[in-house]
Amino acid sequence: MTASGVFDILRYNRGYYSVSLSFIAAAALWLGTGVLPAPLCAAVAVALAPAAFWTAASLFVSWFVYDHAAITRCHWLPGILRFPPRRWIQIHAGLDEASAILERMFPDARSAVLDIYDPAEMCEPSIARARRLHPPLRPPSTAILDALPAPAGARDTVFVLFAAHEIRDRVRRVTFFRELARVLCRNGQILVAEHLRDWRNFLAFGPGFLHFYSRAEWLRVAREAGLVLEAEAGLTPFARCFRFTGPA
Repeated sequence: MTASGVFDILRYNRGYYSVSLSFIAAAALWLGTGVLPAPLCAAVAVALAPAAFWTAASLFVSWFVYDHAAITRCHWLPGILRFPPRRWIQIHAGLDEASAILERMFPDARSAVLDIYDPAEMCEPSIARARRLHPPLRPPSTAILDALPAPAGARDTVFVLFAAHEIRDRVRRVTFFRELARVLCRNGQILVAEHLRDWRNFLAFGPGFLHFYSRAEWLRVAREAGLVLEAEAGLTPFARCFRFTGPA
């Protein structure tokens, strides 16, 4: 997220929040009039409670994660990196929030930034809206996820921060991770940060937590790509970072 994470969440997902808030307002109004029969009042109340809870919870957690904890500012990175990158590559899926921060963190390193956004494959309206609202500061290097434009073993560090979940097909995720392994040099490191499909994110986002993947899924994808989990860290109760490397 940018300067105000929760504000960006509202802008990127304005359709969802407009519908949700309209329903909550209308349901509260109907209940307040007292004209609905008791069975219908009960049905409206049953629908209103989770809608109101998840709307409020998602906004609060978004504020906590992106504004209060400010995890997209990458202050947590030094604590999980095995070594300072010398030749790093950052891969995003349409919204680049990290490359400028990484360049400031590692000013003497050789860097590259790749955009793997594919509107046919990553068809979430929020991504397209985010791209319009926050165009990149410099023209991105576009890439396809199964053929990254980098030689084998060219990079000692690969960053994939809150982007890999946009690859919705399981086989394609494994293919992408194999490409990450290909461009990684011996003893290199791959940093993958994600929200997880777990009970905490369910409480925070309701059915929206299905847009994320579980810890077990990320470990399975990495294993099938020939990668090894070296370390992991909880960035907040709602997000986690994994550090992978190639086989010894």
